[in-house]
Amino acid sequence: MPSVLLSNRMTIFRIGRYVNSLHFSRNASVGSQIAEEVSKLLELKAQLSDDGPQKFTLKTPKGTRDYSPQQMVIRNRVLDKIITVFKKHGAETIDTPIFELKEVLTGKYGEDSKLIYDLADQGGEILSLRYDLTVPFARYLAMNKITNIKRYQIAKVYRRDNPAMTRGRYREFYQCDFDIAGQYDAMIPDAECVKVATEILSSLELGDFVIKVNHRRLLDGLFEACGIPATSFRTACSSVDKLDKTPWEEVRAEMVGEKKLDVEAVDQLGEYVRMNGGEELVETLLADPKIGGTAAAKEGLQAVKLFLKYCNLFGVSNKISFDLSLARGLDYYTGIIYEAVLLGQTVEVKATDNKDAATQEVGVGSVAGGGRYDNLVGMFDAKGRAVPCVGISIGVERIFSIMEANLAREKAKSGEVFRTTEVEAFVASAQKNMLTHRMGLCRDLWDGGIKVEMSYKQNPKLLAQLQYCEERGIPFALVIGESEVEKGIVKLREVTSRKEEDIPRENVVEEIRKRLQLCS
Repeated sequence: MPSVLLSNRMTIFRIGRYVNSLHFSRNASVGSQIAEEVSKLLELKAQLSDDGPQKFTLKTPKGTRDYSPQQMVIRNRVLDKIITVFKKHGAETIDTPIFELKEVLTGKYGEDSKLIYDLADQGGEILSLRYDLTVPFARYLAMNKITNIKRYQIAKVYRRDNPAMTRGRYREFYQCDFDIAGQYDAMIPDAECVKVATEILSSLELGDFVIKVNHRRLLDGLFEACGIPATSFRTACSSVDKLDKTPWEEVRAEMVGEKKLDVEAVDQLGEYVRMNGGEELVETLLADPKIGGTAAAKEGLQAVKLFLKYCNLFGVSNKISFDLSLARGLDYYTGIIYEAVLLGQTVEVKATDNKDAATQEVGVGSVAGGGRYDNLVGMFDAKGRAVPCVGISIGVERIFSIMEANLAREKAKSGEVFRTTEVEAFVASAQKNMLTHRMGLCRDLWDGGIKVEMSYKQNPKLLAQLQYCEERGIPFALVIGESEVEKGIVKLREVTSRKEEDIPRENVVEEIRKRLQLCS
């Protein structure tokens, strides 16, 4: 056993022995005995720290990840496409703190409230990391007395969940939110949110997808018609919300066994929550005396019918599925709810953490979700003034996982260089003592708006510089030597074809611009 480790263990044993031996005689001075024992413990602590630094495993915290330059390129491409769609629909952006007063977040997420990260008291404020971007947005509206806004926000949120990182489920992850706040006619902004989601998913070319749609009022009416007590609506809703990844038999067992709901009521509910379709299903349910005769269910069905009409006008009805299993467990939803799911997309995951374990393909789950939340802002307003809101959130981490896997397959097939920079030209020297000329040429190119690099060595080898260009996918190399300096020219080299051409030094910026336009 190493001497340092043995010493540490002996010291810990001695600390424990001292602590266990602490006892005070009734006649002894308690204060002096405490001081003596504390002094001994401090000496032992000093010995322990003198043994050298303690070893630990260097890793990111569970449920988090680093992003390599290659992964950042993918992420930025995804975010750029998402922001383009948000702006196309007239949204403006805001930002909010990553932590909020705990009371702002409390009571907004139903059973998921246990996943909120609470922070230690920092000077009198009890704080928590934000769970999503929706509740902070509602707080922002109430605090600033804003009644109309169309906003987008892209930021990190935090959930103390069980991560499944290969499937894009993390404890720290990005959300991309698009929300419309204000008093408008029914279902018009709701349908636009779904239109936004379809444009984003189509632009990312992830394959076929479907957007499941339901209505919270319809769910409440459905629970009522089946005999679920009103006090159990939210807990029943959280169970139904698991049907996208859990068989009905397990959901039924949870509702009956854990949540003590009536067996007959749960079985009646099971007949409905497994239904899905389109406008024909709406008409079928309206004609059902049990469902159509319930005021809340009828209200929800009429709203879904209008929503589907507007989706048809926006040209997205072929992507919509009216699905009674969709519940979305968050407490703040009050109306239409929706969730986007990729069809046929899987990622490879290992059954265990063993690196040699076999992999299996599993679905990635939903990649977007949202709905209407008309009462959330009013919860933060002193007079309870509500601001109707509806929104959609894009789950980009799962999208990143899919795109990374797709890119890895494409790269393996093609062998093409995956660029992580946007450098357009590399200034190279063919001989020694060219540093000042290279720096001057770089200055002129940077000032001309060209993205340029050069070697930081005073006398780099030409072959190493050209190989660097090939490895990084840099399209052009500008080579200078003594003869080029004397003639006032620069040798322009196309890296892929290796063709070279002499161009006047004063025309180099314009020549690079011209060739870049031809390449684009």
